[in-house]
Amino acid sequence: MEIKVESGDIAKHSAKAVIVNLFDGVKSPGGATGAVDKALDGAISNLIEDGELKGKRGGALLIHTLGRMPSPRVIVAGLGKEDKFDVNVVRSLMGTTLRRARAAGASSVATILHGAGIAGLDATACAQAIAEGAILGTYRFRRYKYNDNDDENATKAIDTLHIVESDESKLAAIREGVERGTILATAANHTRDMANEPANALPPAALAERAQELSKDAGIECEVFDEKKVQDLGMGALMSVGIGSEKPPRFVIMKYRGDPDSDETMGLLGKGITFDSGGISIKPAAGMEAMKGDMSGAAAVIGAMWAIGKLKPKINVTGLVPSAENMPSGSATKPGDVVKAMNGKTIEVINTDAEGRLILADAICYAKEQKLSPIVDVATLTGAMAVALGPGATGYMSSDDSLAEAIKAAGETSGELLWRFPLIDDYAEGLKSNIADIKNTGNRWGGAIIAAKFLHFFVEDTVWAHIDMAGTDDSDKDKGVYVKGSTGIPTRTLVNLVLGMAKG
Repeated sequence: MEIKVESGDIAKHSAKAVIVNLFDGVKSPGGATGAVDKALDGAISNLIEDGELKGKRGGALLIHTLGRMPSPRVIVAGLGKEDKFDVNVVRSLMGTTLRRARAAGASSVATILHGAGIAGLDATACAQAIAEGAILGTYRFRRYKYNDNDDENATKAIDTLHIVESDESKLAAIREGVERGTILATAANHTRDMANEPANALPPAALAERAQELSKDAGIECEVFDEKKVQDLGMGALMSVGIGSEKPPRFVIMKYRGDPDSDETMGLLGKGITFDSGGISIKPAAGMEAMKGDMSGAAAVIGAMWAIGKLKPKINVTGLVPSAENMPSGSATKPGDVVKAMNGKTIEVINTDAEGRLILADAICYAKEQKLSPIVDVATLTGAMAVALGPGATGYMSSDDSLAEAIKAAGETSGELLWRFPLIDDYAEGLKSNIADIKNTGNRWGGAIIAAKFLHFFVEDTVWAHIDMAGTDDSDKDKGVYVKGSTGIPTRTLVNLVLGMAKG
């Protein structure tokens, strides 16, 4: 989809559909919506009076213009209550309305700059939200649809989105917002592409190749360690997870140097389990197909590093992706085995289905060896987090209050709700082993926090945060910017976190 910014009158635009808006409770539309209402001989006002159009958030009413305007269709997007309106509403409404326009067969759509009128929001922020919502909300993954052309909806696509603004002085700011929003949304869609791939198409080596391709496109460095290099480095925890599969593990290092005069480098770490059968502690069959997405954390880091390379903030960032396929076999790690991490610490494996924390342990060891700080790891780590928060929020923990606040702010900017959990020291008691330095699982209760405490054991005193998006990495329906399948969370939050920590 091409996004164009232009000066003009939305009521006179010839796109196949135009989008205006309405706040909940408004009886007489004004501004651009009022101008469209006038062109339609009061059709919008009549629908409000009849109670068919209420301006509720998430609403998208399509009106046929029947020759009264150059465009054949008008979509009135509901903004909800004015006192609860923000750019997140703009982002969401674009996803909803563009899917509605696409279903109606509109190949081109024109929209006003939602939020920058009576709501008084920043024009650049509104334009960024429009671009993000448009690109995220119209995403489709159809690579494996052999008979795709037999589905009439599949052949429908929006080729061009026009952002129409009557005030020419705002055009430069709008274009700036569109550029950033396009990069952020495209990064999240790169994440979705990887997470939606079937596991047979994206084993660790192929995931590493995706990282190399995206790094080349973004102009950043990328190095891949094969299984021999991983073993030579002493990454016994990573090797213990991948040893049961015929598809060997990989370790990916992506480097962005935006501040070469600084010795400080931030680390982003992503769990890359390209398929998780549970290993010898095998999972139930029902729903196991979703475990192709157990590399969503890795995909988010790869997507975020691509965006960082495109946006060029003044900061140094290294992305680390430990990747393995967790399978049961005669060579697989068994419950009760003891493995050694890169820093020499030993781990008693109680449950081979608690494998994500094992590969992240070696990634943390490598990050510490490279003196990366702060370290932020991202993983679909625990079912306990999904139970605790459901699909509405992503849980995270941090050893540092300032970093925790920065992550929260980055999530608010992205429209991705994050909720901080405590790092309760007593929960580490259950990780004590009689024969090794630590066990990989503790007792049943507080599983998400216990998993974080396991990682903290390897982090030690480095400034660190752990993001567990087990409940938010996937959506079962289309809603706002999300479509069924991978959500791309928390790619945009990671990018916004880096941008917020940059020096310029």
